[in-house]
Amino acid sequence: MNRAFGYVRVSGKGQVDGDGPERQELAIREYAKAHGLEVVEVFMDGGVSGTVEDRPALAEMMVSLEQNGHGVRTVIIEKLDRLARDLMVQEGIIRDFQQHGVELISAVEGADLLSNDPTRKLVRQVLGAIAEYDKQMLVLKLRAARRRVKARQGKCEGRKSTQELNPGIIAEIGMLRRLNKAGKRRPWNEVAGFLNARGHKTATGKPWTGPNVSLLMSRVRASKD
Repeated sequence: MNRAFGYVRVSGKGQVDGDGPERQELAIREYAKAHGLEVVEVFMDGGVSGTVEDRPALAEMMVSLEQNGHGVRTVIIEKLDRLARDLMVQEGIIRDFQQHGVELISAVEGADLLSNDPTRKLVRQVLGAIAEYDKQMLVLKLRAARRRVKARQGKCEGRKSTQELNPGIIAEIGMLRRLNKAGKRRPWNEVAGFLNARGHKTATGKPWTGPNVSLLMSRVRASKD
């Protein structure tokens, strides 16, 4: 039985814990079983965009293939866009496989992806161009959606503010800051001490300091002007 490597890539960090990796690996192993291939190892790049620079698993697999002490000369992927959506990156990786005599198989698109036959090469590049278009359109759609949310809500994504995490914090700071019996306002450092004693944290989860409290209240006043 011929031996093969599997390669899996998911582009979004949220996909790493989803069904993407499992689905891809299942497709790879089912193809291998149906075609008399033994998958000896599956390499996975999780949460990466698809450029060559951020693919540690791909690099590890290529080094293993180049050393070739195991007899593996075949790589199986689920689909061609799992290799790369960007057409130039895709063709660069394919050229690397060709130079090292490695066969690339897609569980969906079939074998012989590395062929220089004009028709096969055209199909491969068309698939790559479609994947690249899909990626670019996804980016544009997400950007447009963020703009719509920002226009409607005034904010989109990013870390939540202190007021969003603790809606009552401004009123509490106001009460702590009020004039004391001596007719003076409580210092910011003292206000911060009370907040910390009551278990409050900043938006980053750190203890309050005088400058933190002062800056927050300055921003609140500025937003009302």
